[in-house]
Amino acid sequence: MRKRIIGAALALGAAALVQAKAQAAEAPAAGAAGSAVPGWNELIDRLRDLPDRLLAKLPEPLRDDPQVRQEAARVALEALGAQALSTVGADGDHPQFLPVIGQVWNTGQPNADTVYRAAKLTPGGTYRLRGRAGTMRMAVIAESGPRPPQPPGQTMPMVGPPRPVHDLNTLKVDAAGHYDVVLSPTRPAGWTGDWWQLDPTTNNLLLRFVGSDWGKEREPTVAIERLDLPPQRPRPSAATLEQRLRDLPQAVEFSTLMFGDHVDALRRQGFVNKFKIFDVSQSGGLKGQFYYEGVYDLADDEALIVEAKAPTKCLYRSLILTNELYETTDWYNNHSSLNDAQAPVDKDGVLRIVVSAKDPGVPNWLDTAGYPTGIVQGRWTECDEHPIPEVRKVKVAEVRKYLPPETGTVTPAQREQIIRERRAALLQRAMW
Repeated sequence: MRKRIIGAALALGAAALVQAKAQAAEAPAAGAAGSAVPGWNELIDRLRDLPDRLLAKLPEPLRDDPQVRQEAARVALEALGAQALSTVGADGDHPQFLPVIGQVWNTGQPNADTVYRAAKLTPGGTYRLRGRAGTMRMAVIAESGPRPPQPPGQTMPMVGPPRPVHDLNTLKVDAAGHYDVVLSPTRPAGWTGDWWQLDPTTNNLLLRFVGSDWGKEREPTVAIERLDLPPQRPRPSAATLEQRLRDLPQAVEFSTLMFGDHVDALRRQGFVNKFKIFDVSQSGGLKGQFYYEGVYDLADDEALIVEAKAPTKCLYRSLILTNELYETTDWYNNHSSLNDAQAPVDKDGVLRIVVSAKDPGVPNWLDTAGYPTGIVQGRWTECDEHPIPEVRKVKVAEVRKYLPPETGTVTPAQREQIIRERRAALLQRAMW
């Protein structure tokens, strides 16, 4: 009996060996780099030390922090996720608007109130956008072209001269609220509807939906198609797929590293617990949008009181926080962003916002959410004035001494409910 069992095992082992040899013979031969897929190992090799390259941009105490090390890996994964989606899904001949940055792919400090999506274009093509108009205060689509060479030491990504920005809210709509617009270098013959002139070198459209009252505003819907090619999409060639794969590492590197030393650069310039103008005119910022920012550095029992005379006319305003890696502090699960619908101006016309780790029990509070240092960034959009706020550092226990007597009180139970409602409203927006 024992001999029969051993014999059967040997027979099975021999059969498995024959099968393995046959499969190996049928498998494609690996290239010199050890992979049968050209470009795959190059991707792995170029990204292998990417978190370490990001850490090298930080001050030494942060580089040595185990928490920050893992957060650097998270930034690299966020960039990889966003850029991989573009590599697989972006096609200038068969475009679609894909998510680029946000609460999950949190690179480059996305604004808490903005939904960002991008569509790749083939330069010179003719495109059509159609969908249902929404009620967002801002619904704009910005053109961009090939990225120019980045100067050595440049801390802000350069995107070249400003290009057209198109406003969905200006389009004609039918009785059902639907719009229809063509984008092309020249108006198509016979087209009498809405038309936006497209720069012939534009290769990307960046869509921004900016809202303040998250629970009430409705985002537009947007479909995009290329009109001067057949709608069918043929099977992409091996050469096309390989080129996309080979382009991916550079895109991931750029997204991961572009703001790696931005926070520390502000610190070295002396803008700690005070603000400076943040000029993004050459980096893809919206026309009419004015930014200011500064590093915050707070102990657990300390707070910043940010004060500015509010503009009398303003389309949009906000204040957000970032960490040392320029990720926006998680605004879905923390009270870490405030816009004009969420942060009222005091009776004297002054906007006052408190930044701290501990809840001071006031309505206009930004929660640092476990990050003792980072950036406070504000923006005024289409406002008649662009004040740079004053900043005062005080003890959390003494915050009310510096606020108007009519400042309201938010209890812990009320704060928890506010955060739950914020999260529910955000999760009902079209993140993806």
